[in-house]
Amino acid sequence: MTPRTPPSEQRRPKVRLFSRSSWPEARHLADVLRTETVGGALLLLGAVTALIWANSPWSDSYTRLGGWVPWPGGARWHLDLNVATWAADGLLAIFFFVVGLELKREFVAGELRDPRRAALPVVAALGGMLLPALIYVAVVLTAGGEGLRGWAIPTATDIAFALAVLAVVSSHLPQGLRAFLLTLAVVDDLFAITIIAVFYTADFHPVPLLAALAPIGLFALLVQRGRSWWWALVPLAITAWALVHASGVHATVAGVLLGFTVPVLARRRAAGAGQPAVSGAGADEGGLAARLEHRWRPVSAGLAVPIFALFAAGVTLRGTDLGALLTDPVVIAIVAGLVLGKSIGIFGSTYLLARFTRAELDEDITWSDLLGIALLAGVGFTVSLLIGDLAFGAGSTADDRVKAAVLLGSVISAGLAATVLVRRNAAYRRVAERERLDVDGDGVPDVYQRPADR
Repeated sequence: MTPRTPPSEQRRPKVRLFSRSSWPEARHLADVLRTETVGGALLLLGAVTALIWANSPWSDSYTRLGGWVPWPGGARWHLDLNVATWAADGLLAIFFFVVGLELKREFVAGELRDPRRAALPVVAALGGMLLPALIYVAVVLTAGGEGLRGWAIPTATDIAFALAVLAVVSSHLPQGLRAFLLTLAVVDDLFAITIIAVFYTADFHPVPLLAALAPIGLFALLVQRGRSWWWALVPLAITAWALVHASGVHATVAGVLLGFTVPVLARRRAAGAGQPAVSGAGADEGGLAARLEHRWRPVSAGLAVPIFALFAAGVTLRGTDLGALLTDPVVIAIVAGLVLGKSIGIFGSTYLLARFTRAELDEDITWSDLLGIALLAGVGFTVSLLIGDLAFGAGSTADDRVKAAVLLGSVISAGLAATVLVRRNAAYRRVAERERLDVDGDGVPDVYQRPADR
């Protein structure tokens, strides 16, 4: 006689970590991966171009281009910005607008709508941000405390680079790993935005920020009513961006706020004869957020972020003492935070969640797979460079060290992650090959059976 399951076991079902997503979520994930893979390649191209240009005989032209102020008369509105700042504050706002759309989608109709499933990426993201910050602070304090303002630099994950690396090395890895990395990066972006708004806002002016509520409110009113008039939404977005920038809060926060106002779910349609009304997790396919994300994600991944990388990654190494650079406390702190802090923080927090709760890994996932993803999360680029600019000032000596450290830490993390994930991908490929050959499912590959037994 089969023993009965205790009532406590029945009331508290186990939670599978990295379980398969619904079909709409899987299709959305595939679309994001395709776009972000191309965007990651363009981002890499922009970064490599910047490094070569900044260390070439024409490095002066690179410096002059980044420092050129196209609108000197904009000082009255705090818009007398050089090209490099326009790339970081202006174009990157498009990237954060798409992030805002993605965040809202995840919380309304994605993986994060279920608190039990949201717990894992939230805990992992917190662990993957807290430990790098602690490592950075510990290293810098040990060396005398200079450079503490950059404590948040190694806390960010660059989703474009990370997904690009994953797409290159992966062909047979479980879908749950991709979904986890995407959701983790989305939560990571949310915390990074909060850090920028709270800790890296200088010369705060409340009046422009309060004034920004008017265009944001009008933008929200239009999108909530399903109006996607570009001639109205774009001027409102630019006005909101300019006012947030004038307030002293980093202007990219305006992009996130605008993204949050866009409705995710399509308006409920009346059911026809014999047809149920559209509702539930899959009802967001016709929502305005999905349409705007589909429209603006290529602009973000293919234009805004690569141009930002072109002006942000130009580290001049000519005449630099590499020995002094590699022993600089800030460089060591950033590299250690990205490589060790991210991987240990994400892997350790996930392990503790599985150890002390009823959550457990999905049967298709191993801890080695998770280690590869945790290492991959140490690829920090876009937001890490942005925080470095805010912490130390663009163009400063410390800023060059930050750029070099972020690039080095990201390359090491990507290399280690690729090493682990390539091995795991090969293992899953062998399993898939065996399953393909064993058509009748008897555990013996059909190619080895006698013709009479096939």
